[in-house]
Amino acid sequence: METLSAETWDTVICGTGLSQSLLALALSRSKKRILHLDANDFYGEHEAALSLQEADAWAHAHAGGDVTHQLDNKPASTNNGNEDIASDGDKFLTAPVLSGKESTLFRNAHVRKHHNAEAQGLSFPRAYSLALAPQIIYTQSKLLSQLVSSKAYRQVEFLAVGSFFVYGTTDAASGTILARIPSSREDVFSAQSIPARSKRALMKFLKFVIDYDSDEHKLVWQARADEPLSEFLIEHFKLDERLQNSTLALTLTLDGKVTVKDGLVTIHRHLTSIGLFGSGFCAVYPKWGGTSEIAQVGCRAGAVGGSTYMLDTPVSMGEADHGGNISLKLSNEVSIRTTTLISSQQTCSTTSPSISRVVAVINSPLQSLFEILAEGAPTPAVAVVAFPSGSLPNNSQSGSDVPVYAFVHSSETGECPSGQSVVYLTMQAAPQSPHVLDMALTALLQAATTTADILYKLYYEQATSSRQPLVTSQGSATVFELPSPSLGLAFDDENLVAVKEAWKIVMKDEALDDAFMKFEDREGMGDDDDDVYD
Repeated sequence: METLSAETWDTVICGTGLSQSLLALALSRSKKRILHLDANDFYGEHEAALSLQEADAWAHAHAGGDVTHQLDNKPASTNNGNEDIASDGDKFLTAPVLSGKESTLFRNAHVRKHHNAEAQGLSFPRAYSLALAPQIIYTQSKLLSQLVSSKAYRQVEFLAVGSFFVYGTTDAASGTILARIPSSREDVFSAQSIPARSKRALMKFLKFVIDYDSDEHKLVWQARADEPLSEFLIEHFKLDERLQNSTLALTLTLDGKVTVKDGLVTIHRHLTSIGLFGSGFCAVYPKWGGTSEIAQVGCRAGAVGGSTYMLDTPVSMGEADHGGNISLKLSNEVSIRTTTLISSQQTCSTTSPSISRVVAVINSPLQSLFEILAEGAPTPAVAVVAFPSGSLPNNSQSGSDVPVYAFVHSSETGECPSGQSVVYLTMQAAPQSPHVLDMALTALLQAATTTADILYKLYYEQATSSRQPLVTSQGSATVFELPSPSLGLAFDDENLVAVKEAWKIVMKDEALDDAFMKFEDREGMGDDDDDVYD
C-alpha cells in the first residue's frame, strides 16, 4: 500500500465497465503508470455478468427508486409460483462511489424465484452468468475491428446471433406465432406465408436499403429523413402491416418511432453484416456474459502491460495539491496522486429515456429458436424476438404503446447450465413495464415451447447519463468522465469516440490517431494462436 502513494500515477481509472476497460486495453502498451480501481468486488461495473448470488445482492443495492421518476415496481402476477427471495444474511454490494456520488442509473430492482426452483432445475449460483448489458454486436461494428487490431480478439470467443423473429397473431384458428423475419432474397422467396405481391414489395425495399446512400436513392428519402419510417414504408413501398412490423423490428428501436434516416442506417447495417464472418448470421455475442467478457479482456491486457488493479476499493476525490495533481483517498485510507482521473458518469440525465428489463432463467432449451439458418452456418446461441406495439394480449389495457424485445440465449453462451436458457426482455420504461414484460415472457414461452418454468427472474430499470464526456480541470490535472453505457440493444460504436478522447488526454503528445488500439503481436504470439469467430 505504501508504494501506491509513493508515486504520482499517470492516470487512475475508476470502474471496470466496458469503456474504462477498452481504455485500459488502448493504454496497455503505453508504459504509463496506471492504477485501475473498482468499488465493486467484480469486473464490469454497469455491464457486469453476475452469478445468482451476486444478482440477489445487486438487486438489493439497487432496489430504491429515483425520486423524480418512481415507477410502479410491484411484481406482476405470473402464476408461476414465484416468491420474493429472502435477503437476510447476504453480503450486499454497494453502488460505485466517486467523490461521494452514488450511481442513480439503476433503480427499482427486485428478484423473484420459483417456489420450487431447485426441484425444477435451478442449479448452484455460479452456474449462471446473467448479463446486465446483453448487447449484440453487428459484424460491421468498429468494436470488432478494434479488438482485431489490438490483438485482443484472441481472448474472446464469439457466438452467432441467429434468427430475428416477430411475434404476431394470425387468424383465429392458427393463434399466435413467432415468424422469422426475412432479411435476404433467399429468406423472402422461401417464406411460404408471404403473398407473391408482398414479396415483390419487400424485395424492392431490401434492394433500396442496400444502396440507400446512392445519389439516386437519396433523392427519394432525404426530403423525408425526419418523418416516421412506418409512414415511408406504407406510402413508398406499400408494405402491409405484417411486413411493416418485421421491417421496423430490424431497427431494434425501443420507442417505436424510428425516423426514415435512422431506420435506413440501422437496417442497412443489419443487411450488410450478414455473411461477413460466415453464412447465416449478421451479429455476434461474446461467450460468458457478453460485453462483460470484453471488459475483462481489456483489464487483463492492462494488467499484462503493467497496470495495477484493485477491486472492492471505493475512492473519493480531494482537492488538487500544490503540484497540480489530483489527490484521491482510497477506502483503506491510503492517499494517492494522479495527473489524470478517468471515471464514468453515475448520474442519470433528466431528459433521456429509461429502459425496463427482465432477466429470466428458463428450465427449457427453447431449441426451436436456435435452428441453423443456412448450409455451413454455425449453430446460433442467441435469438431475437420482437413484440410490436399492440401485439401482446390485452396490450391495449397495459398502458404501453412501445415494442418489447426479447434476446433468448442458449446454454452455449455460458450463462446457464445445459438444458436451460436465459431470456432478456427490454422495453422503454413505463408505469406498467413489469406487467408488460411479464406478458411478453409468457407469450414467448407459449409460442416457443410446450412446457417451461421461470426459475429465476431479475427486474430492474436503467437510465443513462449525458451522452457527452464531461471534462474538467483541477490545476494542471484533468478529470474525464465517460458517458454511461448506451441503452441500445446493439453495441453503439459512438462509445468508442469517448474512449479515444480519453486515450488522447492520457497520452498527450504521444497520441497518434492511426495508433489507437493498433498493436503488433507480443513476443511469442503468432497467427497460430488465433482463435476463430465461432
